[in-house]
Amino acid sequence: MFPVAIGLNHLSAPIEIREKMSFHPSQIKDALRRLKSYPGLEGVVILSTCNRTEIYAVTTDVETGINSIKRFLASHHGIEEKMIDQYLYVHTLYDAVRHLFRVTSGLDSMVRGETQILGQVAHAYEQANDSVVTNKAINVFFQTALAVGKRIRTETLIDQHPVSISYTAVELAKQQFGELEGIGILIMGAGEMSTLTAKNLVAAGASTVLVSNRSYEKAVVLAKECSGQAVRFDDMDHYLEEVDIVISATASTHFVLSPERMQGIMNKRKGRSMLLIDIAVPRDIHPEVGSISNITLFDIDDLRGVIDRHHQEREIAAKNAEKIIDEEMNLFLKWHNSLFVVPTIVALRQKGQEIKELQLNRALERLGGLTPKQEKLVRSMANSIVNQLLHVPITNLKEYATTSQGHLYTEILQNLFDLDVEDEETKRQVAAVNQHPGQVLHGRAE
Repeated sequence: MFPVAIGLNHLSAPIEIREKMSFHPSQIKDALRRLKSYPGLEGVVILSTCNRTEIYAVTTDVETGINSIKRFLASHHGIEEKMIDQYLYVHTLYDAVRHLFRVTSGLDSMVRGETQILGQVAHAYEQANDSVVTNKAINVFFQTALAVGKRIRTETLIDQHPVSISYTAVELAKQQFGELEGIGILIMGAGEMSTLTAKNLVAAGASTVLVSNRSYEKAVVLAKECSGQAVRFDDMDHYLEEVDIVISATASTHFVLSPERMQGIMNKRKGRSMLLIDIAVPRDIHPEVGSISNITLFDIDDLRGVIDRHHQEREIAAKNAEKIIDEEMNLFLKWHNSLFVVPTIVALRQKGQEIKELQLNRALERLGGLTPKQEKLVRSMANSIVNQLLHVPITNLKEYATTSQGHLYTEILQNLFDLDVEDEETKRQVAAVNQHPGQVLHGRAE
C-alpha cells in the first residue's frame, strides 16, 4: 500500500479558507464512508482541527488516490477544486509518514510541542476504525505515528514548557500547589485572557473556580463555561479571604488590589499563603502587594521571562525530537522495504531452484549409469553453484533494503531475473514507489 497525506494548515491557508475546509464532528463518520468509496482509496483517516484539515490514505495507485481525495474535498465543501488546490500540500510515501510523525509530535503545530494534537490524531484514527474505513497499512501507519508522538514527549519533555501567558499562569499555579482540584481559585475579569485562563484551569483539573467582573452578567457567562461560580465585584473581599490563587486580567485603568486592601485581607487569613498572578496590562495588582508576608506575586513581565526561556527550551526539545523522528523513519523504512525485498528473495531462490532442477535432470539423463555416490556429488555441486551465484545479490539486496532506494533495487532485480513475484500487491507497490519516490508537492509552489 502507498501512504498519501493531503491537506492544509495554518501555514498554507488563511483562516477564512481553513473555516470552509473544516469538518464538523457530526459529519466525520459519514464523510469517511463517502471518501472511502472514491476510486483507489484502500484506507482513510480524516483529521480536522482548528488549525488543520488533512486526509491520510493508502492507495495502490498514487495518482488515482490523490485525484480522488481532491475531488472529495471539493465536493464535500462545495468549493471548486482549482480554488482549493493552491492551498493544499501533498505528501507521498516516506514524506507522508514523516509528516504524520511530525504532526503527532506537535512539531507541525502553531505552538511547537503542544499536547492536544496527539489526542486529536488518536481520536481521528479511532473514528476511522469505528467507521470501518481503515486497513492493515493505515493501522500500522497510525499506530506507529502515535507511538512516535508519545516517545518524543516522554524523551524530550517538549510539552512541559508553556509558551502562552494564560497557560504559563496556570502552570505557575500548579508548581505552587501541585494538583489544582479542590484549590480555591478566583479569576478577576471576564475578557479573552480570563476566558483562556479559565479553560486552562479546567484542563489542569481545577474544580473550584470563582469569576468576578464589574459586569456581573459577563462573569456569569464565563463561570458557566468553566463550571464555576460568578462573584459580584463588590463582594470580592469576602472571597479573597478564602481562595488560594488569584489570577487577574481586568480592563481596569488603575490598581484593583492595593497593598492596604490586601494587608487587611491577609490579616483575616491568619497566615495562610496566597498566590497572585497579574496578567493584566495595565497591572491590576500594586507591585508592593508582593512584599506582604505569605503573598507570592507574579506580573506579566515575570511570566514573559518564563515564556522566553521556555521558547528556547522548546526549540532545543524540537531539535531532539527531529532526531528521534529520523530514527523512527529509518525503522519504518526498513520495515516498509522488507515488504518488497522478502517476496523478491523468495522468488529469486525459487527460480534458482527451478533452473537447477531442470538442468540437473537433463544432465543426469545424458550421463546415465552414475553410482549413487556420483549422483550425490553432482547434485551437491549444482546446489553449491546456485547458492554461491545467488549469495551476493541476495546479501546486497538485504543491505539495500535498509536504504530509501531499497524498492528500486528490488524492482531492478525482479526485471533482471524476470522474477514472477507471487505477491501481486508487492509488485503494484514497487511500481507506484518508482513512479513517485517520496516527493512532496506544494500547491503554492507549482
